[in-house]
Amino acid sequence: MTAAAPDFEAGPGEFLFVPLGGAHEIGMNMSLFGFDGQWLMVDCGVSFADESAPGVELILPDPSFIADRRDKLAGILITHAHEDHIGAVAWLWRRLRRPIWCSPFAAAMMRRKLVEAGIEREVSVNTFPIGGGTKIGPFDIQSIPVTHSIPESQAVAIKTKLGTVLHATDWKLDPDPLVGPVTDEAALRRLGDAGVAAMTCDSTNVFVPGSTGSEASVRASLTGLFGGLKRGRIAVTCFSSNIARIESIALAAAANGRNVALIGRSMWSVTEAARETGYLAGVPPFVTEHDAGLLPRDNALYIMTGSQGEPRSALARIAAEDHPEVVLDRGDTIVFSSRVIPGNEKAIGRLQNAIARLGIAIVTDDDHFVHVSGHPARDDLRRMYEMVRPRTLVPIHGETRHLYEHVRYAKEHGIADTLVAENGQVVRLLPGPAQIVGHVPVGRIAIDGTRFVPAEGEVLKMRRRMAFGGAAVATVVLDRKGRLMADPAISVPGLIDGDTTDTETVDLAIDAVIEAIEGLKHDQINDDAAVSEAVRIAVRRSLRGSIGKRPLTQVQIVRI
Repeated sequence: MTAAAPDFEAGPGEFLFVPLGGAHEIGMNMSLFGFDGQWLMVDCGVSFADESAPGVELILPDPSFIADRRDKLAGILITHAHEDHIGAVAWLWRRLRRPIWCSPFAAAMMRRKLVEAGIEREVSVNTFPIGGGTKIGPFDIQSIPVTHSIPESQAVAIKTKLGTVLHATDWKLDPDPLVGPVTDEAALRRLGDAGVAAMTCDSTNVFVPGSTGSEASVRASLTGLFGGLKRGRIAVTCFSSNIARIESIALAAAANGRNVALIGRSMWSVTEAARETGYLAGVPPFVTEHDAGLLPRDNALYIMTGSQGEPRSALARIAAEDHPEVVLDRGDTIVFSSRVIPGNEKAIGRLQNAIARLGIAIVTDDDHFVHVSGHPARDDLRRMYEMVRPRTLVPIHGETRHLYEHVRYAKEHGIADTLVAENGQVVRLLPGPAQIVGHVPVGRIAIDGTRFVPAEGEVLKMRRRMAFGGAAVATVVLDRKGRLMADPAISVPGLIDGDTTDTETVDLAIDAVIEAIEGLKHDQINDDAAVSEAVRIAVRRSLRGSIGKRPLTQVQIVRI
């Protein structure tokens, strides 16, 4: 965790923006807006860990700055129910303990997480309709419906006495989204007519030309694709939160005489929340995993998690022939109805190779039109600028290259005042022009089992070192005079096969330890720290010389 945060507050004469997560990265969104001595948190999300954090699945933004002054946190506003915007709430709420505002669908999703965490009775969740308004402390909130790849997404106009800021994260301009309303362009134009001081805006697809496209086109394309697959099972993997895509897959399957089974816990959780809040009304009940195998092979379609190569997902278990209920065979087809999130390329490649070995056909968006993004492409961004006409633009929701390209593109289209912010930088939006006026502590928290550990702390650093160089443990037993009572014992997990009969490497390390101990002076041999350091160096040097590795080395000293 970070150290105590400095005393940095938002005064009555300035409107501040502070990203605590989500800047220069896609995921882990957590933003603060400050005015008149109070703060509003917008979104509280997670990122999924990669190989740099062995044994960890989730990474959270460190909320220490605002947790240290939670009495000045007016509330938490959730823009939509994706994990990178809502996934940290249940983990961090006990540090924040402030009321939450969100849409009905986001509330249904959050309620499940709060129940799992055992805090559902503690958390105050306030729902308001998308397109409505509410007041949170000194902030007047106007919700503006936007289309995205999950129901009830919203851009939020945050209004204070100093002016209006539009926080437009995760949106697109879809004329036919199929689930939920279209982006309310009239409301955006009215907002622009009234004056928008600054806009924080989605940058994910800033390099993509044209417009994003419509979910309706994907539904038609899937219907045609399924119609051409007459034999074998069809499995479709997509993001479980994409309710419109799940509906599209289900209706395209029904149009081709196929019954649909849902595979994966998160699929069931999200679709149950969707039905609770009025979505998927025209979709028949799904077949369970348990009954999926009873469907005739040529009439079966499975919707499942795993599109990003997640190792514990339903698709990964099926590819490893380790799923307790579902089997796919040669002649079946798997459709990846999703984009590749940057950083997941290797995991997805490994998964697709495992699928190919089983003789299962693979269809991706390189082969067929099976996916449309939930984020704005370049023409969509230009249309947003024209509707909102912000004086200042701060790009968000993108990696570094996306943010700087967004700045260039915004300037090209008449927005002269732009600024790229790092996590932790304090941006004064009003009075303008925007400028960085300070910095607050930020960091990352890893969820390691059931506990929090710093993502850059010693625990994960040691794991990374062990993963790279292996580990060695040396045990020495000394008498009262510091003499060895027996040969040192050395184990080297991760460096030498356990069933090897070649003991030369370990024997050389034992000899090196004996030599090091015998070379210690009288005052050193009675100093455990000196003995430990001498043994550690001897082991590492010996293993470096014999096998070219310098493992993480621990030394145990026993004195009799």
